Amino acid sequence: MQYANATDAEVKQAQFPHNLFVAGLFMFDLLMTPAVLALKVGMMGLLIPLICSGSLIAFIYLRGKKTTTWFVDVHWKIAFARAQWLLMGYAISAALVFVGWLISISSSDHNMQHILWTALTRIALMPTLILVLVTAVLEASAIPMAGKREVPDKMAASFPPPAA
Repeated sequence: MQYANATDAEVKQAQFPHNLFVAGLFMFDLLMTPAVLALKVGMMGLLIPLICSGSLIAFIYLRGKKTTTWFVDVHWKIAFARAQWLLMGYAISAALVFVGWLISISSSDHNMQHILWTALTRIALMPTLILVLVTAVLEASAIPMAGKREVPDKMAASFPPPAA
């Protein structure tokens, strides 16, 4: 849906949540997670990017509750809707890490436990990585959408614009 009533300042404000979310994806998920794995901090070290990303998502959620103009508010809601996809990826990965842990501790050989744990945790991180890439593409495409003063029809139906 085209929303012609948006000013240039509102367009910049509407692009901000998408820019913020994409920057967070690259900083926390695509840079920090491999760094934690390379530094061999351990699986508890993976909580660092998770907490940072969760904090950013919480900020987007809370900021989306604040009322400014309809166009800006809808773009904050779009960013949070995409963040929910990322949260789903985190949940799937957490479940797979738990299953990997259960499988690895079932082995009686210590070396085999280590091999299983390493292999299964790397596989468990794939759902999050895939959803990071998907949400990065979706959010990057939302930046020019805000620049063209557009709102997805589904969001406009859920949050109707004010009467002109």
